[in-house]
Amino acid sequence: MPVPKIVVLGAGLGGTIAAYELRAKLRDRAEIELVGNSEDYWFVPSNPWVAVGWREPEAIRVHLPPVMKRHGIAFTAAGATRVVPGENRLELGDGSTIDYDYLVIATGPDLAFDEIPGFGPQGNTLSICQTQHAAETHRRFEELCANPRPIVVGAAQGASCYGPAYEFAMILDTELKRRGVRDRVPMTFVTPEPYIGHLGLDGVGDTKGLLESEMRDRHIKWITNAKVIGVDAEVMHVEEVDEDGKTKRAHDIPFGFAMLLPAFRGVEAVRGIEGLSNPRGFILIDKHQRNPAFPNIFALGVCIAIPPVGPTPLPVGVPKTGFMIESMVTATVENLGEIIDGKEPTHEASWNAICLADFGDGGVAFIAKPQIPPRNTNWAAEGKWVHLAKVGFEKYFLRKIRRGESEPFYEKLALHVLGVKKLRFD
Repeated sequence: MPVPKIVVLGAGLGGTIAAYELRAKLRDRAEIELVGNSEDYWFVPSNPWVAVGWREPEAIRVHLPPVMKRHGIAFTAAGATRVVPGENRLELGDGSTIDYDYLVIATGPDLAFDEIPGFGPQGNTLSICQTQHAAETHRRFEELCANPRPIVVGAAQGASCYGPAYEFAMILDTELKRRGVRDRVPMTFVTPEPYIGHLGLDGVGDTKGLLESEMRDRHIKWITNAKVIGVDAEVMHVEEVDEDGKTKRAHDIPFGFAMLLPAFRGVEAVRGIEGLSNPRGFILIDKHQRNPAFPNIFALGVCIAIPPVGPTPLPVGVPKTGFMIESMVTATVENLGEIIDGKEPTHEASWNAICLADFGDGGVAFIAKPQIPPRNTNWAAEGKWVHLAKVGFEKYFLRKIRRGESEPFYEKLALHVLGVKKLRFD
């Protein structure tokens, strides 16, 4: 009797560890295939370091084909151009198709740079969202150090990932000081958040106070409730809105170097499919990570639809952190195991968040349980230990990915941090 085929679409954080966990859980009871758009996995949390030359791209790369082969997981890097859920198949970038019995969508987002004139790597701003973007940003950073000019860092309206923007602003400050040119580089932080440290989570612990203090200490000016209207070659046009979303002030900010995180949307392969995705292309799921319209499709990670924590004057999305994604992976794998055994799915993800925001010479860490308030654990702290913790986690995580090992990476990190700080997580 043939075994069911499970296809995992997306070879980033969620998709890669989902493939590992499915193989470990189901062994020879299912055929597993991973579909990516590249043969390489990149450790995205290290991209801010790549952008200032603290890491070479090769140091955070894992070449996937040999790892997948060792673990009996089929792999293709052709990418998908369309999901056809009514026929249980994927259309691939090379013109071929893959049939599936079960599909796990873990594509991550499409980066919506095109929604703002002049925005993004093809326009007038830089990016750290992908490692190749970060490598180009490093080249431009070296030019900036040779010819110091103003910097703009932050996020555009609709973004749902703010930690890396804060990280990059502080890392830039640290490296510019080391090179002795910080005094010639004014810096402005631009964000749609209603206040500094909101993070799409309505704050965690005292992230507002901690991050505002860091910015004051580092002489970084900020504009909140900021809507980016357009970006010219050396000027960013920003409208600052009031609580009702009405423009109260216009800013034309000159820059010689600008990096803003974009809004996310679902990838083209899933956009516009009724019942599968919402108007932004994010996958609709129930509490078991399963799509209500197509129950043999599961989804996890940044590609899923999550409502915001509350109303804000500008769109501020909710981040899907590594800890949260890991929990979604485990719930999905356990539920697929139950379905293959002829049972109903029972597992639900615990949407908790842990973040280590490295500033190069220190950092801020926070843990939110659950991610959406009110919370049982609502904690944030700062110190040089955060930088050391992130360096250690990078090495640990990459080693595990290169070996194809499936275990709760982020859960172990959270328990370690909380153990060090004498806090409870159970």
